[in-house]
Amino acid sequence: MNSISVRAILVRGMLAGLVAGALAMIVAYCLGESRVDAAIALEEAHSHEHGGEELVSRTLQSTAGLATGVLVFGVAIGGIAALVFCYALGRMGRFGPRATAALIAGAALLTVYVVPFLKYPANPPAVGNPDTIGRRTGLFFLMVALSVLLAVAAVILGKRLAPRLGAWNATIAAAAGYVLLIGLAYAFLPSFNEVGRDFPATLLWQFRLATLAVQFTLWTTFGLVFGHLTERLLVPRAEAAAAGGGTAKRAVTAAG
Repeated sequence: MNSISVRAILVRGMLAGLVAGALAMIVAYCLGESRVDAAIALEEAHSHEHGGEELVSRTLQSTAGLATGVLVFGVAIGGIAALVFCYALGRMGRFGPRATAALIAGAALLTVYVVPFLKYPANPPAVGNPDTIGRRTGLFFLMVALSVLLAVAAVILGKRLAPRLGAWNATIAAAAGYVLLIGLAYAFLPSFNEVGRDFPATLLWQFRLATLAVQFTLWTTFGLVFGHLTERLLVPRAEAAAAGGGTAKRAVTAAG
């Protein structure tokens, strides 16, 4: 790809991320904010300490704050995924732009969120010890880094094994290696069980499912929108070039 194509794809990736962020924001507001409010109410009901006035109101947090955070995140991941797309297109087999975008979005959802989530799931307010929040955050991002790096290593391993084992067996072997190493990470990294006995289990899982729904909406929308935009950008050019070549060939034949 030349610099013009990369720039055009990057712009489309950020635009697709913006659209995906907008839909994810709606899902987060509809499914997540009521659970957050319920958790805050429980926290305040069981707290014997009364702090000062909030620097940022809850209303502002759940509207403008939520919108800013999710939209900026959507644009950022859209740009990063677009650069990954530029590298991956044509290197992942005979997949077109739409299929490549879908594969990247699906892989990102799995490695960046689902795998770390299964070890360190999201917690609502009132869950978790404030003294361990820094450690828990660091371990979550460590799990994200491990998941992504191991996924990249699995892809490289699968490509190297393919000539000897065949594409299907190489894919199975690489995926098995990824699962094994992730399982070891799950086993050796510390876990945290800081949910209070009086916190409703239903509310906890509703909150965690809401976070999964937000991420699923974000990456699914991105994959569909970005795939559509890149296919419109790249495929017509190839078809036009092929049509132009065919026309020139017919003209030469007629002249002969």
